Amino acid sequence: MGSKTLFKWPKQVTSSLVEQLIQAEKDINKAVHIFDTATAEYSNGFRHDHKTFGLMFSKLVTVNQFRSAESMLERMKHENCKVTEDLFVTICRAYGRVHRPLDAMRVFHKMEDFQLKPTQKSYVAILDILVEENHVKRALAFYKDMRGMGIPPSVVSLNILIKALLKNNETVETAFRIFREMPNRGCEPDSYTYGTLVNGLCKLGKISQAKELFKEMEQKGHSPSVVTYTTLIHAMCQSNNLDEAISLLEEMTKNGIQPNVFTYSSLMDGLCKDGHSSEAMELLEVMVRKRLSPNMVTYGTLINGLCKEGKVREAVEILDRMRLQGLKPNAGLYGKIINGFCAACSYQEAANFIDEMVLGGISPNRATWSLHVRMHNKVVQGLCNNDPSRAFQMYLSMRHRGISIEDDTFDCLIRCFCKKGDLNKAARILHEMVLDGCTPDEGTWDALMGGLWDRKKVREATEILLAELQHKIVEAAS
Repeated sequence: MGSKTLFKWPKQVTSSLVEQLIQAEKDINKAVHIFDTATAEYSNGFRHDHKTFGLMFSKLVTVNQFRSAESMLERMKHENCKVTEDLFVTICRAYGRVHRPLDAMRVFHKMEDFQLKPTQKSYVAILDILVEENHVKRALAFYKDMRGMGIPPSVVSLNILIKALLKNNETVETAFRIFREMPNRGCEPDSYTYGTLVNGLCKLGKISQAKELFKEMEQKGHSPSVVTYTTLIHAMCQSNNLDEAISLLEEMTKNGIQPNVFTYSSLMDGLCKDGHSSEAMELLEVMVRKRLSPNMVTYGTLINGLCKEGKVREAVEILDRMRLQGLKPNAGLYGKIINGFCAACSYQEAANFIDEMVLGGISPNRATWSLHVRMHNKVVQGLCNNDPSRAFQMYLSMRHRGISIEDDTFDCLIRCFCKKGDLNKAARILHEMVLDGCTPDEGTWDALMGGLWDRKKVREATEILLAELQHKIVEAAS
C-alpha cells in the first residue's frame, strides 16, 4: 500500500475523526494505514492520544496480531503517550485466550520496562491464565511471588489458587485448608469459591464431599449457579445416582435457576447409560419447548443410547433432526448407527449409511480408525449372505480407500462367490488376499478348489493348487 493515503485528510484532524474512521474500518491493514497516515498530519497539530492508541491496540489484539500490539505499546512510550496497566492486562488475557501462557508471563514482566508496577489486577490475570492452562506448579510459584511482592490475598486470587490445588488428589487437603482459613484473611468465601470446590471434587470423583459442601453452601445463603448444579448432576449421573440427579434438576428449577443445554445433556447421558433412552427423549422435547438448542453432545448421547437399546430407527430420526438443525454428524455418530443396523442384521441399511458417509466426505480420526475398519468388514461379511454384488462393490471401495480387509472378510467373500458359481471373482479375491500378505487357511483353498473341480475346470484348479504349494514353500523357507 506504501505511503499513499486512502483519502485526503481535512485541514483539521481530530482525535474523534481518527477514532471514527478506525472504528468503521473492518480490514485491520486498512485500519493501521489510517492510524499511520493520521500521524503524518502533525503540521495540523494532531497527535495520537490514549483513545486512538487504545482503539488501535484493541483492534490488533482482537485479530490476534499480538506482536503488532506489543509494538504499539513501544510506540506509545516513544510518543510520550501514557501506557497503562490495563493495556498490558488486555494483551496478557489475549495470549491466554489462544493458549500461550508463557507469552502472557513475558508481557507481564515487560511492564517494568514502562516503569509500571503490577497491581493485584495483573497478578490475578496471569494466575488465572496459568491455572486454566494446567501450569499448576508455575501458578503456585507465581502466587508465592505475588505474596512476596506485598500483594494481599483477595477472594478472587484465593479462588484461583483453590482451583489450582484441586487439579490433583495430593493437594486437595491444602485447598480445603486455604478455604477454611479465608475468613481469617479477611476474605469470606463466595458462591464462586463453593462452586470451584464442588467442581474440583466432582472431577476427582469425591462425590460425597461435593454433596456435603453443596449443602453447606446453601445453608450459608450462597446460591448455587447453573454451572454448580450441572457439575453435581453430571457427577451423580456418572456414579449412577440418577434419582438424586433428577431431584437436583427439580430443585434448581424450583429455585428459579433455569437448566442449560449442558444440564439436560448430562442427565440424558445418565438416563441413556442406565437404559432409559425413552426418558432421555422426553427431556429432549422439554429442552426444545424451552427454546434450548441441542448440541453435538446432546444428539450423540441420544443416538448412542438408542442404538444400545436396539432402537436404530429412532436413532436415525435423531440424526435427521440434527442435520435439519444445521449440525453435521461426524464419523463417530455414523459408526453408532451403522453398528446398530449390523446388530439388527440390517446390513443393506448399514451399507447405505456407509455410502452416505463416504459421499459426505466424512472420515474417522486416528483414534477411531480401527473401529471404522472393523465396522466396514462387518458390513461386507453381512452382505455376503443376501447381497453378494453389493458386498463385492463395498470390498472394492474399501481397497480403493485404503481400508484394511480382514482375513475373515476375504474368506467370507471367496466362499460366497464359490457358492454362487462366480469363480472368477473368487479367484481374484484370493489373489488379492495373498498380495495383501494374508494367509488363506485350508478351508479357503478347499472352497475355491472344490468349486473349480465341480465345474471341471481342471487347468484353473491345477494353477490354484500350484500357487498354494508355492505359497507353502515360501512360508516354510521364511
